Amino acid sequence: MTAFMVVIFILLGALTLAYLNATLLIWTGASGVALLTAQLAGFGVTLAWLPWLALLALNWTPLRHRLLARPALRAFRTVLPAMSSTEREALEAGSVWFEGELFSGRPNWNTLLNTPKPALSESEQAFLDGPVEILCEMLDEWQITHELRDLPPEVWSFLKQNGFFGMIIPTADGGLGFSAQGHSAVVSKISTRSITAAVTVMVPNSLGPAELLHRYGTDDQKHHYLPRLAKGQELPCFALTGPYAGSDAASLPDHGLVCYGEYQGERVLGLRITWEKRYITLAPVATVLGLAFQASDPDHILGADTELGITLALIPTDHPGVNIGRRHYPSGQAFMNGPNWGRDVFIPMSMVIGGQEQLGQGWRMLMNCLAAGRAISLPAMGTSAAKHAARLTGAYARIRKQFKLPIGKLEGVEEALGRIGGEAYSLEAARRLTCVALDQGHEPAVVSAMLKYRATEGMRNTLTDAMDVHGGRGICLGPSNYLAAGYQGIPVGITVEGANILTRSLIIFGQGAMRCHPWLLKEIQAAQNPDQEQGLSEFDAALGGHTRYFVRNLARAIVLNLSGGRLLPAPVAGHNSRWYREATRSSTNFALVSDLALMILGGELKRREKLSGRFADILVELYLVSAVLKRFEDEDRPQQDQPLVDWVCQNALYTIQHRMDEILANFPSRAAGWILRRIVFPWGRHRRLPNDRVSHKIAQLLMQPGAARDRLTAGVYVNHRPDDTTGRMEHALDLTVRAEPIERRIRDAQRDGRLALAPRADPLTDAHTAGVIDGAELELLRRTEAAVRLAIDVDDFAPEALSAVAGTAPDKNAEAA
Repeated sequence: MTAFMVVIFILLGALTLAYLNATLLIWTGASGVALLTAQLAGFGVTLAWLPWLALLALNWTPLRHRLLARPALRAFRTVLPAMSSTEREALEAGSVWFEGELFSGRPNWNTLLNTPKPALSESEQAFLDGPVEILCEMLDEWQITHELRDLPPEVWSFLKQNGFFGMIIPTADGGLGFSAQGHSAVVSKISTRSITAAVTVMVPNSLGPAELLHRYGTDDQKHHYLPRLAKGQELPCFALTGPYAGSDAASLPDHGLVCYGEYQGERVLGLRITWEKRYITLAPVATVLGLAFQASDPDHILGADTELGITLALIPTDHPGVNIGRRHYPSGQAFMNGPNWGRDVFIPMSMVIGGQEQLGQGWRMLMNCLAAGRAISLPAMGTSAAKHAARLTGAYARIRKQFKLPIGKLEGVEEALGRIGGEAYSLEAARRLTCVALDQGHEPAVVSAMLKYRATEGMRNTLTDAMDVHGGRGICLGPSNYLAAGYQGIPVGITVEGANILTRSLIIFGQGAMRCHPWLLKEIQAAQNPDQEQGLSEFDAALGGHTRYFVRNLARAIVLNLSGGRLLPAPVAGHNSRWYREATRSSTNFALVSDLALMILGGELKRREKLSGRFADILVELYLVSAVLKRFEDEDRPQQDQPLVDWVCQNALYTIQHRMDEILANFPSRAAGWILRRIVFPWGRHRRLPNDRVSHKIAQLLMQPGAARDRLTAGVYVNHRPDDTTGRMEHALDLTVRAEPIERRIRDAQRDGRLALAPRADPLTDAHTAGVIDGAELELLRRTEAAVRLAIDVDDFAPEALSAVAGTAPDKNAEAA
């Protein structure tokens, strides 16, 4: 029994040291003390001193280098995947922010909670309340998408005159100089009124010429273009994607040769470019074309290098040889989008963004801009779609009655409303939090990819649920339909700035593992160091840190999963403390399992996209939980919002459990997967989807006008005018809420016999005659009936109005082939 207790004591001691992330020296000292104590107590541990001496020897750096680090470095280099320069630039772009904490297995929640609250400047708020509000009133999405297939001329003029295309351009250059938070809020609000208008505004302010010029342009380029772009005198587009380079944009075949040519009557140094691009937003109306191509110098005019790399240029669209103006028609949306091409088009070196010095630097420039830019525009659009769906679907569920009940009281509809509300709350929390990070100077490339992916998927999920709830009201197109344009536009957000399938399966975890893992990138850099001795020393330090990291997470996973995380501290007290503990436990499991997968698969993990996609889902859900908990604290813990927090956390933790189960079922080593399953799920899988009570509370919140509903849908364009597509829904909801107590009184009178139940063409008159309601109440009920009918009505058309399709069939353009 005593020997058994000694073994237990040793195991507990080892677990404690691992949990506390002890160094090699502390392990050596502690194990030596334990052995000495055991020997003095009379236990036969003489042979155990041999491995202890080996452990002691490893504390001597030269011996450790020779016996451990050098062989490990050789083995590591054999499994290290080849990395192209474009892959390296993409990997090194941006920075690591709170996602690094989540990847570590031990997130510091105080770091998150001490992040400033999201806020708008006075000028940004004034812009939202003024020009953005006026713009939203001017927009008619049906007219835009089905009649004009373009924004009206007065809208184009309004956008230019009010600086909508210069939000990211500094005020010193004539722009608005908005923060990421302000920029995102503007795009978000416009998106709730018109996808076409939102895309038109977001593109000049996203990845494109303005940001590239601001960061990398020459002084002459900045002084010439930035003020003109800010005022709308120049309209930019940026051309990266082509027929043979989509998600693999780095492989673009478009090429430019360094040469001399004639420009404005003079012989100058430049490039002769041939390109073909497609899917380029604003291209049909652009006055200046941003172009990405591979530059080469076969005649070695500039030096010894032949292949210079991806280069970016800014070319006026009226430049000789530029073919532009034709349109694509993406998902029936009316925003300007189309191809452009050119053959042997000579441009002077002054058109290269940044000038000659930036030849071959284009991919780095793009990746650095994308690291931040991808977190603003499309997440704003996806989040606004969820909030828009939440507000209007909740209203519709309250005013639309079936079986003598508002359909929102049917449990099937409640379930959908719960999902819509939860998605809207979590996406808005993540949008705000990420913008705060951007405004603090972070450029979190992994968070940007996560948010773009999750917000556009959230748009798909919420609009699908909204369409289900609306039924026929949602599928009948016409001026009264406020859902269909967004629903049709879902594939646009899913596809652009990195298709979601590949963002999930290649980028989020693939880039996240390299950037967010505390030691992996250091090991890779050490292995690639041309100075062998320095590389060995760096690798030794990184390997030691990685070993402690893995052992610590293994110990933490054992302890936290056996205890259910109850031993963990939480940064807040009360109900939500459990979500912090559960998120920490999930982070630890993620760190352990992903680290072991990286060790087993090495570079092969790059090709195990299904596995990588599941890890990505876990990281995304951990970020959503973090954002929601932060939002709840930022808004001073409004108790009406607690069901939204609970729904998001329950749904995220269930998703994490499900994805982890799939990872372990498909783990590259069956034996390791079996062991990990016992560590991660020692008591089985007990997490569940959000319960019915939570969904019921969220449904009630969406259907009830008030502070909670307004807080959930803040930033959505709202009016209460019955002559407006969405305003009539708000108007009908307001009247319905006022009318419901009167309707209950009528039903009570029918039940107790004071009012006959016999069906009549006008039962309200009977109620008035019987004295159950007075004249003012009768008038309110009549107004409510009319308002509800107007709100639930769908459009119909004369057959001849739908008999012809505007425009002509597309023709094959031989020049672009």
